[in-house]
Amino acid sequence: AFMQASWDVEEVQAEGIQYLASFVEDKTAFPYLLTCTEVITLAMKVHTDALDLQVEGCTLLLEILSQALKQGVMMALDESVASCLLHTVRKHSENEEFLSMLCTLLMMVSASEVAAENLRKVGIIPDLLSILRRFLHNDTICFSCCAVLWSLAVSEDNADQAVLAGAVPVTSAVLQEHLQNGVVAESACSALWALALQGCLADSDYEPTAALLLDALRMNPERTRLVQNGCLALASLVRHSETAALAILLDSKGSGTELIKEEYHLHSHEPRVAEALCLLMSEMVQYDEVMLNMRSQKMEKLLSEIKFQFPFS
Repeated sequence: AFMQASWDVEEVQAEGIQYLASFVEDKTAFPYLLTCTEVITLAMKVHTDALDLQVEGCTLLLEILSQALKQGVMMALDESVASCLLHTVRKHSENEEFLSMLCTLLMMVSASEVAAENLRKVGIIPDLLSILRRFLHNDTICFSCCAVLWSLAVSEDNADQAVLAGAVPVTSAVLQEHLQNGVVAESACSALWALALQGCLADSDYEPTAALLLDALRMNPERTRLVQNGCLALASLVRHSETAALAILLDSKGSGTELIKEEYHLHSHEPRVAEALCLLMSEMVQYDEVMLNMRSQKMEKLLSEIKFQFPFS
């Protein structure tokens, strides 16, 4: 009420945010803090030029969301909050340090399906792509923005296919830039998987995207989640394009079928990886030429191994 009575007074809003922040460590106050997210974001929207207030508001929201996630509480922030956050992103689109915080906040917010849908509705996708292009070198921003893109793209009822198509080259650029950074590469692979599922790739994208995903698997062979999502992304590409399947077989850096075998043997006790690899192979064998090649590479032996290892899956 104290903050709501004086929206236009910056000092009042700053003091209100600082006062709320003093309760972050108090477990009993947590349910009340959950109800304050709209007040905090609105204060940030009204006073977008006050960077200190923005940083304190963003820090407080991160604290609240972190606690919520730890306690298994999914915060479905509404459209007005999403709109306030977008306003803040646009106002500070050049401030790399603050954007790193904001993008982390957006990633945490987008964990909720409802909140992700609200971010999509207010039109955040072009802003995310613009941020990625500008700060391609920043691993925190790239990791967070790709995670948000994944959350927005996996929505089944997606009316943003044209906008999402623009995300393919940007996400590919992120993966290319951060191939050796397993955390960022994993996030980019997941985003590419979601974009492929939505059919956002143009015909000319299939071959280079398949090659890039194979590079990510080669560079990060131990990362279970990256291998799983990278293979699922490849399976989605192959489902739509024989070119992608041939690109896996004939990759200039080595046989994709050999890579599939290596990845299975590295993760032979991970049912999700085995499932992703089987899905990729089942998509590949729909093409006669590819199936003949896979037979000559003794892929049936690998399938028998997988069947023996996971008889009930």
